[in-house]
Parts: sequence; structure tokens; C-alpha cells
Amino acid sequence: MNKLERTVASTLQEVAPNFYWVVGLSSFVCLGDTVVLETKDKVQRGEIIRLDEDEAIVKPYNRQTAVGIDTRIYRVSGLTIHPDPSWKGRVVNALGQPVDDKGLIPAGTRAVSLDRDPPPTLKRARVTTLVRTGVRVVDLFTPLYIGQWVGIFAGSGVGKLTLLSMFARSGDFDTVVVGLVGERSREVREFIEDALGEAIEKSVVVISTGDESPMMRRMAPKTAMTIAEHFSYCGESVLLIIDSTTRFAHAARDVAMAAGEPPVARGYTPSVFSELPRLLERVGLGVNSGGAITGVFSVLVDGDDHNDPMADSIRGILDGYIVLSRAIADSGRYPAVDVLASISRLAQHAWTAEQRELVLRLKGLIARYEDTCDLLLMGGYQSGNDPQLDYACQIVPRIYDALCQGGRDRIAGAPFDALARSLSADMNEPAT
Repeated sequence: MNKLERTVASTLQEVAPNFYWVVGLSSFVCLGDTVVLETKDKVQRGEIIRLDEDEAIVKPYNRQTAVGIDTRIYRVSGLTIHPDPSWKGRVVNALGQPVDDKGLIPAGTRAVSLDRDPPPTLKRARVTTLVRTGVRVVDLFTPLYIGQWVGIFAGSGVGKLTLLSMFARSGDFDTVVVGLVGERSREVREFIEDALGEAIEKSVVVISTGDESPMMRRMAPKTAMTIAEHFSYCGESVLLIIDSTTRFAHAARDVAMAAGEPPVARGYTPSVFSELPRLLERVGLGVNSGGAITGVFSVLVDGDDHNDPMADSIRGILDGYIVLSRAIADSGRYPAVDVLASISRLAQHAWTAEQRELVLRLKGLIARYEDTCDLLLMGGYQSGNDPQLDYACQIVPRIYDALCQGGRDRIAGAPFDALARSLSADMNEPAT
């Protein structure tokens, strides 16, 4: 983190629980500038979130800031971090400061701003390299490319974090950057030690737990993105995991409402919907470095409503999405991926003509089976009346068994070959 360089001083005039009014600073600052407050105990940081002719509103990074009237406030140099290759294996907060009790973190030679523009549209390299995640259901139905950005849409408790950890342990990436936004404090250490495991040696973890301020939770994905960009510029293939994008949106909403911005859709403010693509579009292939950032963004679906405004907005930005179903998880099938609802916009480039035909046929069988599953359970259908349905009832449970996979199981080899071996001779569909 950059050193403090105080340039202009003023004092607080009004103090609210989550933001402060400052008089006399408006002529010297811009929206988004960083300020520091001299409290009794230590120096605290904040950010200008609203300006008018006479006043500026400051929102602090620290939720528990002991400030009062006449507290001195200074404008300082912009907020930057100094990523370095030695950060691999470390855990940092949203300010780029170490929180893992491994000592000071080395600073890189170049200061980098957290708010950077996405790469120029026409200078982006084409996405052409397929990556094997080792997760069979993903490699078959929603294949992932280097430089692609996909979402994992799920309610709480359906295996989202386990699937993310399976991606993180994929051996096809040079570096893994994980942004844990709004997570429970208890789960952070579990994710690092159990989910990442040995992969922590090639990973950088950025954490901002749910008890931290909205400013820190809003900043954490940007810090993770900036670190991923650094390694990408060094020519590395980077996997960026953000869990969760929804909590980033919640934090951005909190900041926007503190600035007086009115909500427009289920409490979300307009700036939230414009800030999301600005963040997500930074993922992709490097312009000249040869590196790439492959993004996996989890989306916590409130109330299992996959059509709520936030989920719908993020789905329109991403290159693809993997939907986790609570009904599938309740039946004991993991990963609980709903293959009928999941889409990869680049899948047509990954499949051969035969593989595409096979995937479409498998999806057709699954759809037929799911549509008549309740009727079958009630005994409303007699075997022999519809050969195609009979075949679906025979093969789909075997497909489900073949797609089941433990959190630490990585399927090696070509996924279609592995599926063919699992289903063996049953792939011969009866004639109609």
C-alpha cells in the first residue's frame, strides 16, 4: 500500500454511523479520492463518495472508526497496491496488507491503481484455448476457455464453494487469485486449508469478511482483479475466482445509498449495474503480454430466484453460467449442476460435430426424463408405450451417476471418453 502523502487538511462537521460530512474540502478533492482521518488511536482511511459546492461525504474503510467533530481529515495520494510474484502463497486484505501472520509482504516495483479501465475492445486477443477443469459435468456441458468469464449461480448451501475449490485445484493455470467477499470468518480458513490445500502455493487470496465495512467488501474484488492483472501482464495464465459477486453488489449498493443515490430495482442503485460490467470486463486475454485471466464469478441467488435483477444483470454480462440446483443437491448428486439451465457461449468452438450432436441428444434425454419424472413416480406411465421415454428412463440415471464427482476427485483425460466408458453399450439409442 502506498505511503500517506498529506496535501490538504480540513475537519469533520457532522458524523453519522457509517459516513461523515466534511466542509472546506470540496474544492480540493474529486469523487473517489482517498482521505485519512487522524483519530485518537491511529490513522484511518476513507473515500470521497459524494461532492457538492460546500460539503463532501466520506465513507470510511474501517467500520469502527472513533471519530468526532473537529477530527482532522487530509486528502492523500490515490489508493494503489504494489503486486509482486512473491505474493503467491499469501493472504491479504482489500488494501493489499498481509493478514496471514507470515510477516511483511514484499512490495512490487510498480504502484497500480485498483480502478483500471478494461482492455480496449479491438485489441483483445481471440479466445481459442480450451481448458480442462477436471470437473466432468463442466467439461462436457459447459466447457471453459482460457480468457473466458463464467458465473456460478446458486442459492446458499448447494455446493458452490466446493465447486469453486475444484476449479482452483485445476492444474492448467499458473496462478490462482481468489477474492472472498463477505464470507463468514469461520469459512475463510477452511477454504484456504481444506479447499485450496496445496494449491495455496500458487495462489493469492484476498479476503474481506462479512463483518468488515461495505467499503472493504466493495474494494476486495477490485484488489483481486488488479493482482490477477499483474500476473497476467507477466505472461501467466491466471484463474480469478470471486466469491461472491452478489456481496460485492450489496456493498456497492450500500455505498451508493450513503451517497444519496436512489434505488431503482429491489433496492439496487443505478451505479451498481454500471459498476459490474466495468469490473467483469477486465477479465480476458492480455493485449501484448501473452497472459490471460480466466474468471469464475459466483452469484448468490437470493431466495433461489434466478431471475432477480442482480442475477439477471450479471448473467447478461458473462460468457456463460453454471446453475446449481437445490433440488439436485437435495437428491445427493454433486456437483449439483443443472445441465439444462447451464450455458457456455463458447461451447460450439469446443465441441466437434459428433460431440455437439451427442451433447444435444443427452440434454434431450435428460429433459424428457425430468418432464415425466413425477408421472413415473406416481405410476402414471407404463413401460413399453414410448420407446424413447423408456430409453431415457434407462440411461439418464446412469448419466447422473457418471456426472457425480467428489470435491477432491479430478477426472483425467478426455471427458467424452470417460463418459463413454461409464455408459458403455447403453449409448445406442433405440430407433423410433
